[in-house]
Amino acid sequence: MAVPARTCGASRPGPARTALPWPGHGPRPGPGARRPPSGPPRPLLLLLPPLLLLPLFAAPGASAYSFPQQHTMQHWARRLEQEIDGVMRIFGGVQQLREIYKDNRNLFEVQENEPQKLVEKVAGDIESLLDRKVQALKRLADAAENFQKAHRWQDNIKEEDILYYDAKADAELDDPESEDVERGSKASTLRLDFVEDSNFKNKVNYSYTAVQIPTDIYKGSTVILNELNWTEALENVFIENRRQDPTLLWQVFGSATGVTRYYPATPWRAPKKIDLYDVRRRPWYIQGASSPKDMVIIVDVSGSVSGLTLKLMKTSVCEMLDTLSDDDYVNVASFNEKAQPVSCFTHLVQANVRNKKVFKEAVQGMVAKGTTGYKAGFEYAFDQLQNSNITRANCNKMIMMFTDGGEDRVQDVFEKYNWPNRTVRVFTFSVGQHNYDVTPLQWMACANKGYYFEIPSIGAIRINTQEYLDVLGRPMVLAGKEAKQVQWTNVYEDALGLGLVVTGTLPVFNLTQDGPGEKKNQLILGVMGIDVALNDIKRLTPNYTLGANGYVFAIDLNGYVLLHPNLKPQTTNFREPVTLDFLDAELEDENKEEIRRSMIDGNKGHKQIRTLVKSLDERYVDEVMRNYTWVPIRSTNYSLGLVLPPYSTFYLQANLSDQILQVKLPISKLKDFEFLLPSSFESEGHVFIAPREYCKDLNASDNNTEFLKNFIELMEKVTPDSKQCNNFLLHNLILDTGITQQLVERVWRDQDLNTYSLLAVFAATDGGITRVFPNKAADDWTENPEPFNASFYRRSLDNHGYVFKPPHQDALLRPLELENDTVGILVSTAVELSLGGRTLRPAVVGVKLDLEAWAEKFKVLASNRTHQDQPQKQCGPSSHCEMDCEVNNEDLLCVLIDDGGFLVLSNQNHQWDQVGRFFSEVDANLMLALYNNSFYTRKESYDYQAACAPQPPGNLGAAPRGVFVPTIADFLNLAWWTSAAAWSLFQQLLYGLIYHSWFQADPAEAEGNPEARESSCVMKQTQYYFGSVNASYNAIIDCGNCSRLFHAQRLTNTNLLFVVAEKPLCSQCEGGRLLQKETHCPADGPEQCELVQRPRYRRGPHICFDYNATEDTSDCGRGASFPPSLGVLVSLQLLLLLGLPPRPQPQVHAHASRRV
Repeated sequence: MAVPARTCGASRPGPARTALPWPGHGPRPGPGARRPPSGPPRPLLLLLPPLLLLPLFAAPGASAYSFPQQHTMQHWARRLEQEIDGVMRIFGGVQQLREIYKDNRNLFEVQENEPQKLVEKVAGDIESLLDRKVQALKRLADAAENFQKAHRWQDNIKEEDILYYDAKADAELDDPESEDVERGSKASTLRLDFVEDSNFKNKVNYSYTAVQIPTDIYKGSTVILNELNWTEALENVFIENRRQDPTLLWQVFGSATGVTRYYPATPWRAPKKIDLYDVRRRPWYIQGASSPKDMVIIVDVSGSVSGLTLKLMKTSVCEMLDTLSDDDYVNVASFNEKAQPVSCFTHLVQANVRNKKVFKEAVQGMVAKGTTGYKAGFEYAFDQLQNSNITRANCNKMIMMFTDGGEDRVQDVFEKYNWPNRTVRVFTFSVGQHNYDVTPLQWMACANKGYYFEIPSIGAIRINTQEYLDVLGRPMVLAGKEAKQVQWTNVYEDALGLGLVVTGTLPVFNLTQDGPGEKKNQLILGVMGIDVALNDIKRLTPNYTLGANGYVFAIDLNGYVLLHPNLKPQTTNFREPVTLDFLDAELEDENKEEIRRSMIDGNKGHKQIRTLVKSLDERYVDEVMRNYTWVPIRSTNYSLGLVLPPYSTFYLQANLSDQILQVKLPISKLKDFEFLLPSSFESEGHVFIAPREYCKDLNASDNNTEFLKNFIELMEKVTPDSKQCNNFLLHNLILDTGITQQLVERVWRDQDLNTYSLLAVFAATDGGITRVFPNKAADDWTENPEPFNASFYRRSLDNHGYVFKPPHQDALLRPLELENDTVGILVSTAVELSLGGRTLRPAVVGVKLDLEAWAEKFKVLASNRTHQDQPQKQCGPSSHCEMDCEVNNEDLLCVLIDDGGFLVLSNQNHQWDQVGRFFSEVDANLMLALYNNSFYTRKESYDYQAACAPQPPGNLGAAPRGVFVPTIADFLNLAWWTSAAAWSLFQQLLYGLIYHSWFQADPAEAEGNPEARESSCVMKQTQYYFGSVNASYNAIIDCGNCSRLFHAQRLTNTNLLFVVAEKPLCSQCEGGRLLQKETHCPADGPEQCELVQRPRYRRGPHICFDYNATEDTSDCGRGASFPPSLGVLVSLQLLLLLGLPPRPQPQVHAHASRRV
């Protein structure tokens, strides 16, 4: 396939092909001859079939050398293959290592991985783990409902009556500007002592709970104090739960009033910015508080909506979007006389992170004009909700309308679309300060089972854009026990530092009644949650018996991964879930789509597929065979899968003889253990051991020397069958220590590495041993000491033959410094054993080539000399000779390129410091020709877990963003002082501290905040791998005077491509440059507008509570206009102008019906 390319004189991009042997139809000029003019150069690529390859002799008077013929270059290729194979046979020791394993057959057994049994066992273990959390959740929810039912509401409750640990108290005391410090909080706040707990990665107190109250809620309000009063009783239930299950992590009650009570107590992790945490906006709370939603947001953008009111609406819509989860579907439209979507989305789309980002950016572009047309807005919304040809939640349906007011009730629209069943709830929001009659807005909400809210200023946005969840919770409460079902969330970042977790949630209902014979209360009290760390689930999966390329994964009903080795978010935002689709965690293909669908549907299955996998360093792509096996995890929304390469069906398990185990001595006394000691390294080679959890008391360290030291010290104390150690890991480590030492003894020790220009030889094993010989070579060893995390190890297992790995080089980094550092090229191959008809690959062996020496050797092997000491052949003026890679290196380019397109060796000395770079950065013209001739295939994918530096802010100076700035005329106009503008301006500035995004970030603050330096983004990745061409090709890159002949051929049993080409005589005809480097996608990856047209398969939760015949909809919101006082406003505005803004008095917005 061709890629766009800019070529000299080309009318269209990309090289074409021609049947002409050469533009002039005559003999090809020699490299030293001047090419005759031939008209405008043409970007042509000529394939020369072998039958047409005739000797190309120089024209009279030209150089005596001609481009080498195909059989000559094939001969060079065979010499290269033989040299590589010979060195690997002598020093690699593959055959010798096979014999060593067979000689030690009594020390190990061959075990089998049975995929179906394995995956069912792991699924059962995960089910049991989660079931214990479910039982604890049910105890908590039942207790909370009973405690609240027995609680007596106190109107006169005071702060000093309540004793609790305020999780933010320590941070507030350290902050002299804190609200409570300044005001002097009357609440009796406990002062606790804490102990470090590694399970929580935090300091905790197991005797108390902690309370967190959002910054914008007044702690001393009657509602909050009553909430603190009755939830205190939960403390004993939390403690009892932990006594029954010591593995429990955070137990949390998130109240509908915003109060969070969690156990065990720990200080709140206060951010450097204003703390915006509100439990009601956490993913787990939203999922537990209501069923899935289909939501259409319509925004009035008529001419009356301007200035601050429009700003309030934009912010309100963004805050509303944050209340939606991946189980919800949404669309946003603006309306005046007509309605239109604000973004490219023409129908409801999943409310995932990327789609919500599109909405938020689009909303900022809304402009006010025209007249208000409620009918157009509502008809658009109802049409969206009635569209059954798209994927959607199919549960709660609602319309959220933001407006500054109007007179039309659009009753005819409701009669046509929604009555009499009223399946769509309507929520109306009166935004801004105005004198419009709000009765029509109230009527719309009340007549359609919704609620009416007022957002007079920025401080009311957060509370009023989330309280609609109380209304959606009514059918759940009225459904009673039927709705008391535990749900498990997506993966998200724990706010208290546990890392990635999932949370089991259970709604807590208000069981009180307003009086004898009165209707049942329909308020949700909150959501109970218990966290499960992903690491705890991972511990239930097989660690090392699956081999380096086998793994376990799990997905939810959205297709998002719960477990996967590629789930590695670089940055996490605790406000958003971590949503990585299975098809984005791996390289997508039709087989994986089928597997994903089957898993989401809760089926069992097994399938062997040929697929592409990305290397660990993300530079290569390999085509491999994999066996996928999957089963559902019962009682959850998760499904578990197991992936095994065919060669990992069997594995070795060390079986240290009874004689060794009967000697109840420390492991350090075992025979093979001595070869782990540093004192043996000089004679036996340096040993790196994989940093695995061999024993519970083993201290981990990132420094392998330190880790080995800790390991040796511990082995002085424990016996081989110690209960505190993992015998499988420990025994296999000792087994492989002895086996690799025998390889040194039989092969490496008596060989002279310098004779073959080798820097090192090495062996790495499944058991966790990497032995590098000689010892001094370990100083330059940069591979991961954990073989399962080493790219060379995993690729060698997946590829037959010898895998070359040049040193990694980024185009932006400086070249290799050959003078000061010896550069090595890794060559490795897997050791395949066949024992009793069972095949496995327990080890990888290899050599490290000296780059400079092998570059010289490469020239000789690709020349007319048979060995390095033979004198170079001289070509007389009257004879015709073929060029070779040594004598004619000024005219002929000879390179070895690996299967990823990276330079391995070159006959050009000035290119040695570019070894390891993508070849397009070395010779873009030639790499493009190789790609267009199908020597390489390109694979593009997207990394949705990348971290990027923040975009530089616009040149806004230090002024607040988007703040209304009054003119002189406004100040002179009395009406302005008494208008809503002044009040809104005051509110905006006041709450700007909370809504920090409205103001420019403090540079000093941003500097110390890692989140300000990096943010989540999408990166486009491109890898190249060998295409279908295995033959030898000669071709011409034809572009007039810049034409080039080249030859390319795969080297058998390696991952190398041998390329011989004329050096370019000019740069006029350079084609397009192929890119391999990861690039930032400013639009967050593939075009979202196109992706939503072909949504991936998903299923929503199995339960839906959106209707109950007994629901009381009479509580539907009542507005209360706030008439601003002229005197107060003048005083406040003067204070603002003087730069002395008073501290706001926070208020709690809560329904009166919460008082029971």
